[in-house]
Amino acid sequence: MTARDGGFEANLDAQWSVGTRLHGGYLLAVLGRAAVETAGEGHPHVTAVSGTFIEPPEPGRADVHVRTLRVGRTVAQVQAELAQEGRTRLVALITLGVLDEADPWWSGEEPVELPDRDSCFLAPTDPPGAEFPVPLMDVVEEHINPAHLAFAFGNPSRRGEIASWQRLADGSDWDPLSLLVALDPVPPVSFDLGAPGWVPTIQLTAYIRRLPAPGPVRVRLRATDVTSDRMDETAHIWDDKGRLVAQATQLAAVRLPRST
Repeated sequence: MTARDGGFEANLDAQWSVGTRLHGGYLLAVLGRAAVETAGEGHPHVTAVSGTFIEPPEPGRADVHVRTLRVGRTVAQVQAELAQEGRTRLVALITLGVLDEADPWWSGEEPVELPDRDSCFLAPTDPPGAEFPVPLMDVVEEHINPAHLAFAFGNPSRRGEIASWQRLADGSDWDPLSLLVALDPVPPVSFDLGAPGWVPTIQLTAYIRRLPAPGPVRVRLRATDVTSDRMDETAHIWDDKGRLVAQATQLAAVRLPRST
């Protein structure tokens, strides 16, 4: 990302895509990086993001504009916008501060139970029977709980849950920005509900709770309700020490099977 003319110029990488569409968590991380550079050294970490996806951007050049709303002692708040060809594609309200690795004072969420990583299914770039490739799987290694893969054999469990191990394929450790990618995992939980197909994000709100320990993370994705071609997805992420490091809720469009 390059600072330019009071804003930033980003080069959106097609490798961070699902099918032909850039991944929503990746796009929020692009805006988050611009927000960090704008907020300054006193607020180095993204702690909360609320993003509204207006139009899907294309890979390649994009303009990022950041407007500072407030900079306080412990919290900075900005609005970030991603645009292409003069059209706004994504807008996010971003809160920044300082995160650490401290254990929680209290937590009501236990880490999701998963088989060891080698016993889980490594999601491929070209999933069998899928309508499109998933280039994202070349940069994020996702090992899915085999108990949550019944949909791949035409028999979805309809429990509305998919859990997996995730790590960055280049061996990098997770950080507050890259966790935004892990908070928008694929496949979407609609696959487990018997509704395969494209699931575009409409709005996503994420909280980054602490700096993650080195190593892979455990991700659990759940749905609560599916109504009128809209679905919620709630993601929780635990680090290698079993601490909750991030969570998110999104509203997505979903194509529901029609009764015949």
